[in-house]
Amino acid sequence: MARMVFCECEKREAEGLDFVPWPGELGKRIYAHVGKNAWAAWLAHQTMLINENRLSPRDPKHRAFLEGEMEKFLFGDGAEKPEGYVPEG
Repeated sequence: MARMVFCECEKREAEGLDFVPWPGELGKRIYAHVGKNAWAAWLAHQTMLINENRLSPRDPKHRAFLEGEMEKFLFGDGAEKPEGYVPEG
């Protein structure tokens, strides 16, 4: 049986993650309070941020930016789209 959590991002019961996806306290918070669908949505948003802003996950400044956006996306009012971003299609 799947582990269930109350997903703070989706505001409903959801299937929980299988592992802690991020180091530290934020990772533990995500594991305890974010569902698989919300995490998948964050990964897609993160990919868009990396591509549109030409970020390098190896750069500490870029990682800090992505961590802040991740916290806003999962626990806040949502993360911003990159300036000038126009969705395809």
